Amino acid sequence: MPSRRSVMIGLGGLFAMAGWPGARASAQTLAMAELRGGFDAAEAGILPGTEDDQSRKLQDLIDRAAAVGQPVFLPAGTYEVANLELRDGSRIVGVPGLTRLVYRGDGHLIAAQDIGRVSLSGITFDGANRWLADYTEGLLAFRSVDEAIVEDCEIVGSRKCGIYLARSGGRIEGSRITGAADAGIWAIEGKAFSIRNNRVFDCGNGGILVHRWTKGEDGTVITGNRVARIGATNGGTGQFGNGINVFRADNVMVTDNHVSDCAFSAIRANSASNITIGNNQAYRSGETAVYAEFEFEAALITNNLIDGAAIGISVANFDHGGRLSTVSNNIIRRIVNKGPYVPTISSFGFGISVEADTLVSGNLVEGAETAALAIGWGPYLRNVIVTDNILRDSVRGMQVSVVEGAGRTVIRDNILSGVSEGAIFGYRWKERVTEELIDDASSFAHLSISGNVSDGG
Repeated sequence: MPSRRSVMIGLGGLFAMAGWPGARASAQTLAMAELRGGFDAAEAGILPGTEDDQSRKLQDLIDRAAAVGQPVFLPAGTYEVANLELRDGSRIVGVPGLTRLVYRGDGHLIAAQDIGRVSLSGITFDGANRWLADYTEGLLAFRSVDEAIVEDCEIVGSRKCGIYLARSGGRIEGSRITGAADAGIWAIEGKAFSIRNNRVFDCGNGGILVHRWTKGEDGTVITGNRVARIGATNGGTGQFGNGINVFRADNVMVTDNHVSDCAFSAIRANSASNITIGNNQAYRSGETAVYAEFEFEAALITNNLIDGAAIGISVANFDHGGRLSTVSNNIIRRIVNKGPYVPTISSFGFGISVEADTLVSGNLVEGAETAALAIGWGPYLRNVIVTDNILRDSVRGMQVSVVEGAGRTVIRDNILSGVSEGAIFGYRWKERVTEELIDDASSFAHLSISGNVSDGG
């Protein structure tokens, strides 16, 4: 008769051959767990498919395994549990797609606090949309964990967040988070955290949130994720409803993500300095697709593809210190003059909107219902260069602020095609006050306009 070890290794091989998500890593994990004497839930009398509460037995197994530095293996099946506490060194391994922990209610499902390292792999955590206690923010909640690892897992049906982390490091990788009433992933005060190659769908108020209580270095990397269908059930004008939201967290990278159908922004950075937003795809955003706003310094926004939004890219709030950015080599299409609320200051329908210390270069904007580019807002305009862009099939090519106090602006060597109302106009806030400035801006000392080509609409 084959040993349990050989059966586990063989199952891992079958998963790998079948192309199971994360199968290779999980198969290796299972084999390593067995070879090193891991604790098997079945041998501890924890049986799947029963209606009994397995929480006490599983907690005891978690405690004993962590005490001797061994993993816990949960065979395929459904286990009804609640109020589990991970210990320092806890490692729980399941069979991806087949091992399921279902929350019974009356508190929380998984929690860890003030410990060094925990790892969850190959497990589906099902919140069953049951009530979660006031003391927990998520179905999986980690607080002050030096290295929290969630890989090849599925988190579904949480009444709050899917995964909540505070003052923690580690990574969430290769996992699927769906049906969270609040955010899929909410990481606060991260310690160089990584959120990679996850799928976050159908969440009520946010997809992936990286926040800080106080502005400072964070260093989180958000890459390779697929985020879709994010709502804003709490309402507001952008606090909720974002696929990826970075708030007060500096030195963050948001790269190579695919984000679609968000109530507000695909990617929204608020008071986040030294942020890179690059090589992302954003589709059908309800408001601004890519946003850098409020108290930030240094935003690199490059090589993104945006199709469908009320504003394509906005670099805003010079009045609050927002400054220093590059907006380059982006493709922006189908920008409509309609958003999720009635605007009280500016309007919708801009491909790119910028204000201070910004280079706008090498972008292609097509089909903006208000203007392809909005440069400055009232006196909030300083040190902007707009060069080598292609702007086509929009109502207006550019509108640039000519209000007293507006700072130096250079507009040169752009191609404007099919701009139905005209190429470049001066604006005082919402009011157009000049004829076309395609060849002559001599009336305004802060403007330098040259070398632009327009076909006159």
